[in-house]
Amino acid sequence: MLTILFDLDGTLLPMDQDVFVRDYFGHLAKKVAPFGYDPKDLPANLWKGVAAMVMNDGRCSNEEVFWNVFKKIYGKKVEEDKPVFDDFYANEFQETAKVCGRNPKAGACVKACKAMGHRVVLATNPIFPAIATESRIRWAGLEPSDFEYYTTYENSRFSKPNLKYYEELLQKIGVEAGECLMVGNDVSEDMVAEKLGMKVFLLTDSMINKEGADIERYPHGDFDDLLTYIKEQKRI
Repeated sequence: MLTILFDLDGTLLPMDQDVFVRDYFGHLAKKVAPFGYDPKDLPANLWKGVAAMVMNDGRCSNEEVFWNVFKKIYGKKVEEDKPVFDDFYANEFQETAKVCGRNPKAGACVKACKAMGHRVVLATNPIFPAIATESRIRWAGLEPSDFEYYTTYENSRFSKPNLKYYEELLQKIGVEAGECLMVGNDVSEDMVAEKLGMKVFLLTDSMINKEGADIERYPHGDFDDLLTYIKEQKRI
């Protein structure tokens, strides 16, 4: 039995990352502008929060890291305004689904893996709150309950591509790296799991390869190729 770790954005949920971020930030800026968050400054400040989560050293959760950055920028008012952000994810954020695609083979692949007896975990970069992660799972045609575990900014203290993100996840789900297959579309963030001894598969449908790495070193292809690869693996 394998434990198959699936990335979400660009893997199970097809998207152009730049288009997604632009639409997402646009809706959020409109939502929070009446509460004193200048739409011109908000995107840069959101990125500061994301950068802090990526650099998190593990002393606190990604959630705490993000809001600490926002408190330094906007003051303690953010504590009072947090329900506004929560409401955004429950409502306006759902409009961003329109700029994402849906590949029926993604959901079918996850369910096929479970039918084969493999454990299935969602290893998405934990820079979103759970409510946003659960929404994006549904946009992909799946349900949160389809996964044994999924990473969010509340339950994680590290982010991709930090290897400690994967180490923390392995500890929480109780498996060794050699028992796992990491499936993702980002060469830098997902294939790095190989360094811990995981098997990896690069999904090329919405591939991100910022450093121009040679992808021939990795098993790669679409969801049909992935299922073929999984079926060929010896059961551990």
